[in-house]
Amino acid sequence: MSDEAAAAVRLIGTFSSPMVHRAEVALRLKGVPYEYIQEDLDNKSELLLKHNPVHKKVPVLLVRGDPPAAVCESLVIVEYVDEAFAAGGRPDLLPADPLARASARFWARFIDEQCWKSLWVALWAADGDARGKSAAGAKANLKLLEAQLLGEEGEKRFFGGDAIGYLDIAAGPFAYWLGVFEEMAATRLLTEEDHPALCLWAGEYRAVEAVRGCLPDRDRLLAALSKRKGLYVSIANAMAAQN
Repeated sequence: MSDEAAAAVRLIGTFSSPMVHRAEVALRLKGVPYEYIQEDLDNKSELLLKHNPVHKKVPVLLVRGDPPAAVCESLVIVEYVDEAFAAGGRPDLLPADPLARASARFWARFIDEQCWKSLWVALWAADGDARGKSAAGAKANLKLLEAQLLGEEGEKRFFGGDAIGYLDIAAGPFAYWLGVFEEMAATRLLTEEDHPALCLWAGEYRAVEAVRGCLPDRDRLLAALSKRKGLYVSIANAMAAQN
């Protein structure tokens, strides 16, 4: 894809979303110019509803072209950006090796399907027993993820080695958003005592310029997320009821 096409990329998102952050980091790491369109999730735009009619959620990546394209879901967007903007010496986000690529996708799915669910119930569920059970599960899940950092050859700076890659982007919300959620819920789940390598990774991740440039102000983020606390509790209660 040409640089001219790259300049015509638009990202529909909201500053408070960790999933939108994934898409932004991918674009910034690949050096793709983009226009950011701030979405009001309480009054969703026709643009969002048109391009993500299934889930009606952010992020959505819009690419002008012939034909124009809309890409939904954060990790799908990360993969698209990695593949569509591969030329010009841009860094690869997914590993080149097929086995390593499959492993990164597996652990990214683990993050979204298991880690976040257990963390969410542990943080927000009204039932104390459900919170306690999920807290133990969440910490165990984080341990499993941490083991991917340690690996057989010893601790790495990032999941893929010396540079941020696909799995780092997938886990990125743990490096910033999780701490805000923990403060809101007065609960600590990711600690240096239990997960030292993961905490060290979080600091390294936040320090990278491409990441730092799209992290929202913490106080502003806390204020925005606090307004949605009731929704988070409702979602956690529904998750707990399914177990």
